[in-house]
Amino acid sequence: METISKPYLSLLSTPKGRSESKKPRKSKIREIIDKVMGQNPDEIEEDAEGVKLEMGVYDDIRAKLIAKGVPVEEIAFIHDAHTEAQKAELFAKVRSGQVRVLLGSTQKMGAGTNVQKRLVASHDLDCPWRPADLEQRAGRIVRRGNDNKKVRIFRYVTKGTFDAYNWGLVENKQKFIGQIMTGKSPARSIEDVDATALSYAEVKMLATGDPRIKEKMELDIEVAKLKMLKANHMAQKYEMEDMVIKHYPQKMAEARMFIRALTEDMQIRDMHPVRDDAFSMTVRGKTYTERKAAGEAILAACKSMTEPDKPLDLGQFRGFPMQVQLKGEKFVVTMKQNLTYTAELADEILGNVTRINNALEKITESLEKQQRGLVTLEGNLENAREEAARPFPQEEELAAKSARLSELNAELDNAESGKDKEQGDGKEPPQEPSAPPVPGGDKPSIRAALRSYTPPAPVAAGTEKSHYRGDVL
Repeated sequence: METISKPYLSLLSTPKGRSESKKPRKSKIREIIDKVMGQNPDEIEEDAEGVKLEMGVYDDIRAKLIAKGVPVEEIAFIHDAHTEAQKAELFAKVRSGQVRVLLGSTQKMGAGTNVQKRLVASHDLDCPWRPADLEQRAGRIVRRGNDNKKVRIFRYVTKGTFDAYNWGLVENKQKFIGQIMTGKSPARSIEDVDATALSYAEVKMLATGDPRIKEKMELDIEVAKLKMLKANHMAQKYEMEDMVIKHYPQKMAEARMFIRALTEDMQIRDMHPVRDDAFSMTVRGKTYTERKAAGEAILAACKSMTEPDKPLDLGQFRGFPMQVQLKGEKFVVTMKQNLTYTAELADEILGNVTRINNALEKITESLEKQQRGLVTLEGNLENAREEAARPFPQEEELAAKSARLSELNAELDNAESGKDKEQGDGKEPPQEPSAPPVPGGDKPSIRAALRSYTPPAPVAAGTEKSHYRGDVL
């Protein structure tokens, strides 16, 4: 199934709204705000836009669909199905095509909503708070059982509102979740995105369409990315420094020690060569010049051991003293000078002699391996020194963008501080009877009005008429 995603908004998953229109009661705080903004609620004539805002979101969408020619019986609200039986009946109508448009919230139309059979489009009317909500919304249409090979997902955003900021929050959350789930360069710390909030000045600038807000949001993301890259660079730098100071020098010292020990052992071995016509092995104090006789003596020594789990001095071969001991189910011969070499014994008379000799012949191979390893370690040490000294390649970009971000933050803070100071001095711009002027394109401060608001005197006990709580902005 092919999914076509467009930057618009949804009918399938809608913001929480009321299915019935009801005009809310004006609170005291709301009245003060309206007064400060130069709006007298008793004198404002309700226009079409005002009526639309007071209607429920669902009713407003249904009215527009009906006006476009969609029959009212083909539009349904998920909230009208209060029981499981009603939901099952509604879902069956959607699958059969009797209901063409189904509106509901993510919570009401999440998991368990099986209506995908004929769906062709999903419309997201708002930005959710969690990335998982987007997956739930898309999962209602992009799933098995849909007869359509192609479906469309529309997501709607409104310029000059919090939509961009909300989508930025969801993006940051998803990036953080992705880092945790994949383990790809996770930062050691992250800001609590749930607690992220715009300052008062940022809200004002965003509402007025100030381009500095967009620039600030972009810089926040870019600076965070650069800081993570620098953190990774510094972590690698510290690791390389540790390699240069401790790891490689220690490994190189060990390699040199083995090379010296193997060299000395090889010299001892070569002083007692073994050829076809020259063989000598001492077993239990007796020297044998025949391989077969020496092998028989070794087996006899093993059989005569009263405590096989304890080492027994067996004899000497090619300048190396030999011991034999039972380890597990097999006898093992050990030969030691600077290093120790072992050979497992079997029931073969000549084979045991060959295994003992091969253990000493492998000294040459072990020496060459240690020499190659030392060369590799020396090259790695040099590379680690270069990596430890390499600076962060994007340091200048990070410094420039961090400075610009600090400058933008200072401008927003100063703008807010200047506004508060002007209001604190009691200097108010001249007002006209019709409407207050808007200096510099800004509206009068709501915060100042709330500060100056004096609550009414408490009502005597027993005289309250209701416990109705007014809506708060």
